[in-house]
Amino acid sequence: MDSTSPPYDAVLVVSFGGPEGMGDVIPFLENVLKGRNVPRERMLGVAKHYELFGGVSPINEQNRKLVSALEQELATNGPRLPVYFGNRNWHPLLRDTLREMRDDGVKNALAFVTSAYSSYSSCRQYLENIAAAREAVGPDAPQVEKLRAFYDHPLFIEANVARIAEALAKFPEKQRATAPLIFTAHSIPASMSQNCDYESQLKETSRLIADEVSVGAGLVPACNRDGSVPTGSDKACAYKLVFQSRSGPPAQPWLGPDVRDYLRDLHGLGAKEVVLAPIGFVSDHLEIIYDLDTEVLSLCQELGLKMVRAETVGAHPSFIKMIRELIMEQLDPATPRRFLGTREPAAVTCQFGCCLPG
Repeated sequence: MDSTSPPYDAVLVVSFGGPEGMGDVIPFLENVLKGRNVPRERMLGVAKHYELFGGVSPINEQNRKLVSALEQELATNGPRLPVYFGNRNWHPLLRDTLREMRDDGVKNALAFVTSAYSSYSSCRQYLENIAAAREAVGPDAPQVEKLRAFYDHPLFIEANVARIAEALAKFPEKQRATAPLIFTAHSIPASMSQNCDYESQLKETSRLIADEVSVGAGLVPACNRDGSVPTGSDKACAYKLVFQSRSGPPAQPWLGPDVRDYLRDLHGLGAKEVVLAPIGFVSDHLEIIYDLDTEVLSLCQELGLKMVRAETVGAHPSFIKMIRELIMEQLDPATPRRFLGTREPAAVTCQFGCCLPG
């Protein structure tokens, strides 16, 4: 970079992390659940889900592909910044990556967090983890500034639309026009949702994607802007935001409806096929390969619903280009902050009092 460039000298990709073998599973889950009042029996139950896949979550490998693609994008189009990778809950752990960055002479890094939305667990907790990792490294740890939430960025929408088009192509042409589009995201406690924009951002992303699929390909029928069924209709709506992977006690309210309950409703309305698009996730991990590809698929087979699951954006070229745009926003204040819809882009970091745990 030239002498007029802001003092960022690296990019840090920050993600959740996942085990890569059976020996990793229990230590990984203990990291995830540290400080939370979760019975050990519940943790061991989740560990059995990992056993079905040899103890390997695909998230780390997908993030390595993302890092590699981002390195190529920056090498080709600039800025020429090194890209590092650190996780909250498993290797490479944030504190180890920050030590590596310090030893490499990095002073100020931009962090890309692999979550598009704003909530305690998808935004503020990452900031807390970064702060804790910096404290563990010591006073010479690099400064780290998080890039903004990107739920409404045109290239994020574009990448999701492309993944859904790939999924719809697996249906015969006549079925594409009638297959309801179901958007899924990880549920969170209602008390947490009240302190953030998580649900409203997901609804906006759902609408933006559905509009593009409908207008661009003519594949889904019209419905209300919030995804609800038009008044007087007894048909299943063209698209719906639902939630998955709730883990709290039954008495605690969480965001809904649950994807399995909604699939049963769709079956009752006569649906024969569905497309699931996990837009709440940017890469596959257990909540995708077990909760959707195993449990939900089993339910669909039981109901006689043909289910096709769209891929997460992963390392889609549009998604990688989006990350570069977010970086450029921070490097050059004159760079337009692109977004779709009616809401201005979210703040770069959580403001005081927002995204609290509830």
